[in-house]
Amino acid sequence: MPREVRMLDDVRPDESDHEFLPGMSRGWLMPWYDLTARFRRLDRLYRRTVELAAIGPGQRVLDVGCGTGNLSRAVLRAVPDAAVTGLDPDGESLRRAARKLRRRRSGDVTLVRGFAHRLPVPDASQDHVVSSLALHHVPAEEKERLAAEVARVLRPGGRVTVTDFGGDHASAHGHGPSSARDGGRDRHRPGTHGRRPGHGPGSGTHDADNADGGIERLLTEAGLADARTLERMPILGDSVVFVQARRP
Repeated sequence: MPREVRMLDDVRPDESDHEFLPGMSRGWLMPWYDLTARFRRLDRLYRRTVELAAIGPGQRVLDVGCGTGNLSRAVLRAVPDAAVTGLDPDGESLRRAARKLRRRRSGDVTLVRGFAHRLPVPDASQDHVVSSLALHHVPAEEKERLAAEVARVLRPGGRVTVTDFGGDHASAHGHGPSSARDGGRDRHRPGTHGRRPGHGPGSGTHDADNADGGIERLLTEAGLADARTLERMPILGDSVVFVQARRP
């Protein structure tokens, strides 16, 4: 019997035109996102993120940039009674996530449409914040606000585990600052479709910010402690890093 998934919309009127970049960089490509994830064997990345997070029974987990729900599903498979909140600006991705997560065995799930610069949970309410392949979609000017929000919502001793491209492939793949030459035309607004596919040249992603310990610096400057890269994983020519920090 399908289980309940609460769906909330936390987008404020003044955020209705806030631009975002969906998982495939084109809204109409999102139906193929999960097929692409299977082809790239991203299930091992989701599982490893959950293993490194070391989530305990009944703990509260916020999945930032949850997309179609693959990481949230991996959390609930590993810790069936976890309480998971998934956040993403793309309503269609959240609807796909809801269909998956209704098939879970147990646990508590809330999916929220909203933006990472304003996390939809109270102060010091989360045992874990997790994020997989989402940070490189956040513009540099918003990353600091996201990191500050992560520090706000974690309880003392809580951990954040971020999995994302390490940034070392950015110049070869056209990621990072050079992609800004299009003036941001290919960013997305809620309810619109994008123009450029995937994570290739001109896709508008921001992986270069992650290079040379960029994720660790971001978390440290937000007041989090012990920020470090735990592991690296090759994904079809890309280097993905697993970075963790804790709230003191």
